[in-house]
Amino acid sequence: MTISPPAAAPRATRAARETESRVSGTASDQAPVIQVQGLRKSYQTARGPLHLFEDLDLEVQAGELVAVVGQSGAGKSTLLHILGALDAPSSGTVYCASTNLATLTLREAAIFRNREIGYVWQFHYLLPEFTAEENVAMPLLARGVRKTDALASAANWLREVGLEDRGGHRPGELSGGEQQRVALARALVCSPRLLLADEPTGDLDGATAGRVFELLERLHASHSLTSVLVTHNLDLAARCTRSLRLENGKLHALAGASPAAS
Repeated sequence: MTISPPAAAPRATRAARETESRVSGTASDQAPVIQVQGLRKSYQTARGPLHLFEDLDLEVQAGELVAVVGQSGAGKSTLLHILGALDAPSSGTVYCASTNLATLTLREAAIFRNREIGYVWQFHYLLPEFTAEENVAMPLLARGVRKTDALASAANWLREVGLEDRGGHRPGELSGGEQQRVALARALVCSPRLLLADEPTGDLDGATAGRVFELLERLHASHSLTSVLVTHNLDLAARCTRSLRLENGKLHALAGASPAAS
């Protein structure tokens, strides 16, 4: 099974991407963007096996903004890593963007992540020796887009996040909120179908966190994203389409949320 590398275009449209041939096991256009069944994840420790997930199920429909909350150590980040093809489950099936992640080779998983998924972490992970514009362009350069085209798309995305006048600055010359906005632009520069955000406001003060989350909400809506957000902030979680709590290895809908997880 082979996945062809993504076309070297600065911003492939979502409609064009949906016509690409996919791996075997694709679902219909109406299928959930994320579909997890019977997920288990265990680690072997000096004290014996550590079971993070036990028959965890999850469905996320196109256009949803889903928050996952839970205590530290519950496995929230690990869950995002599995959804984003950065880690593998011990057992169970994970479909993401109509692709069975278990069928992907390491190279195919890297191509899949570049094409389909945008990531935002609690720390921005911007490369300090490059400008904001160059950092945003990195995913496009990785897929073979010409540098001039990649930088032009990066400049457009910096304009989207309100940083059109900061493209020539390096990360150390930006505020924490500006750094996270650059990271958000980098996550979306390849027009992914799915955005995964792991505590994207966790390192920011309350006012800055609110502004960054408002930007995330706006981009989620204006670019027809499907998004999964890990957060400890229950106020932000309440603004999402659904809020789920990860506890005792399973996801549980919070009060007033749709029960599309277990």
